[in-house]
Amino acid sequence: MDGNRRHVVIVGGGISGLAAAWFLRQSAGERLRVTVLEGASRIGGKLIASEIAGVSVDEGAEAMLARRPEGKDLATQVGLADDLVAPGPTGGAVYTRGALRPMPKGQVMGVPADLAELARSGIVSPGGLLRVPLDQVLPATLVRTDVSVAAYIRARMGAEVVERLVEPLLGGVYAGRSDMLSLEATMPRIAAVARSERSLLSAAREIVADTPKNAGPVFTTLRGGLGTLPEAVAKASGADVRTGVTVRELHRTPEGWRLVTGPVPRPEVIDADAVIVAAPGPAAARLLADEVPKAAAELARIDYASMAIITLAFPRTAFPEIPTGSGYLVPPVDGRPIKGSTFTSIKWPHVARSAPDLIVLRYSIGRIGEEHLLHREDGELVSLAMAEASEVLGVRGLPRDSRVSRWGGGLPQYNVGHLDRVARVRAAVAVEPSLAVCGAAYDGLGVPACVSTARTAAARILDHLSLGGE
Repeated sequence: MDGNRRHVVIVGGGISGLAAAWFLRQSAGERLRVTVLEGASRIGGKLIASEIAGVSVDEGAEAMLARRPEGKDLATQVGLADDLVAPGPTGGAVYTRGALRPMPKGQVMGVPADLAELARSGIVSPGGLLRVPLDQVLPATLVRTDVSVAAYIRARMGAEVVERLVEPLLGGVYAGRSDMLSLEATMPRIAAVARSERSLLSAAREIVADTPKNAGPVFTTLRGGLGTLPEAVAKASGADVRTGVTVRELHRTPEGWRLVTGPVPRPEVIDADAVIVAAPGPAAARLLADEVPKAAAELARIDYASMAIITLAFPRTAFPEIPTGSGYLVPPVDGRPIKGSTFTSIKWPHVARSAPDLIVLRYSIGRIGEEHLLHREDGELVSLAMAEASEVLGVRGLPRDSRVSRWGGGLPQYNVGHLDRVARVRAAVAVEPSLAVCGAAYDGLGVPACVSTARTAAARILDHLSLGGE
């Protein structure tokens, strides 16, 4: 195809698909032609930044793990090294039982390791606090198969630790619920403990003690917002990136693959030597249904949660006191529609410097099963966030600007059995050496995890095409 150049088509222009295109170019250079097809009107998926009150603020994901190298390395390699910034030295909180309470130090995804810190936080009741150390005298709760996060942690430390610490943290990441989410997939270090240790409290202390004290910030972002990453990756990849192109069919041919795009009356056919499917689970399932039905069936079983981000930009004078900390999470047990808030101008000093007269706040709404909340009009969601800001932070008056960003079906749920499901998907795809999959549905929701799946997918295709190096 196209002379001696092989052609790879990537279905999906989120960060996973774009990173796969970049990895292909890095290894194969001009020997390979890469086309990225994205059904939406823009690339980037859940990574997008836009202005609110004149300040560039992310509409979707606003940070990536700094202690996993893949995301930072990619940003550096596509020319954004000088734009990487760290958050301010502030801690988070939990808004529960009518007050903002500091997130206790020494915890692992909400699992406490320091009882004194847990007591000082006031997040759990005195009765809930007394239940935690019983973990050290109870018989072992050894886990032989995957279980829900709630099932194991509740058995060891009681319901309140699950409801008021673990649940809001998992809800912030997955928009999911701890009684459905997989312990193995979402909390692998705790899962390892569950297979071998009696005391979860003692194990949590060991995990905290093993964490390097000088490891640096947990998170990082880009000066213009994490949403500036996709465009930089797309440009560096040299790929032919086409938006507004929905792939409706994928078929095996003797030479490779045939993709059918465009409207039914006027279809466009694209031939490729290899294909990387970087689309979300439901879309990937539809594409693979004919040629790799076993993978399609597994992908179709992955649930997705919807959510919305409401961003408000207030004048600093609207606050009786400037907020401290990076923001807060809200446990579902408290019955509030808001599940968390980020104090963007406090968490990210570069935002404060760019708009010193403003305080930008982000509010998150929507967990799996709460889609009814997202049926409200944008104005209602803005009013809900304004009421939250008034009640919790004492904010007075109207924001200078507001924005509602909706993410329908945006977050895959890593429910019990997820890792086995992913293994079955990959086993089914493995019989087609010119086909690979990548994205947030597999090994993690964050940018580093998505980039890692993209690198693996690209390496598989390069190996098949014998283009592994210059």
